[in-house]
Amino acid sequence: MRPGPRRSLTHAEILDAAFDLLEAKGFAAVSVRGVAGSLGITPTALYTYYPSKRALLRGMIEHLLARLDVGADEHVAVTGATTVDAVRARVLRIALSLRELLAGHAGALELIMSGPLDGPNAMRLDEALLESFATAGLALDDAAPAVYAVRAYAFGSIALQSAEVDVEADAAASEPLIKTDVPGAALWTDLARFPLTEQAATVTAQRNSTAQFVWGVERLLDGLLARG
Repeated sequence: MRPGPRRSLTHAEILDAAFDLLEAKGFAAVSVRGVAGSLGITPTALYTYYPSKRALLRGMIEHLLARLDVGADEHVAVTGATTVDAVRARVLRIALSLRELLAGHAGALELIMSGPLDGPNAMRLDEALLESFATAGLALDDAAPAVYAVRAYAFGSIALQSAEVDVEADAAASEPLIKTDVPGAALWTDLARFPLTEQAATVTAQRNSTAQFVWGVERLLDGLLARG
């Protein structure tokens, strides 16, 4: 019996299947073989679209960043004293969009950190931020590291938020990390007290909130735009 015709797929179908696998089983489960299996095709057939796992991951990164709202082709059309305020508003909107995008998809941060951000949609993000900082009066030598700083803050904030969510989930479902009922057991928490940290607990309890994220971006921009 002769095999039927090979199923034709679009890149969007393949990448959607890869994201379904990412969200269902985690980053480690994403592979050419795994995605091919979920689509009902052979790995060899999928290699005609993505010749390696790295190529697949880069395609996923681009597919994800395509959803990022950077105000494509939108220039900051303001002058005089309002220019910096408009730039601040745009950079903050981009940062919030990036946070929402990565926090809203399980495994998205690991995906973003898996390779260089050098595809067209990653460059679209950088271009929008560079344009904004240039509009605020920063020379390219200052604008480029400013873009890096904004990205680093957003990724770092999301990573810390994700880590704390994971810890909270583990704490609710497993044994405590430290057993305090063992006679003579020495705990590192016995060695010192942290009064300022305790006093700040009501504030740091909100550290993963949108308000905290906005506060951080605003303070970062205070310093970056002072060079304009």
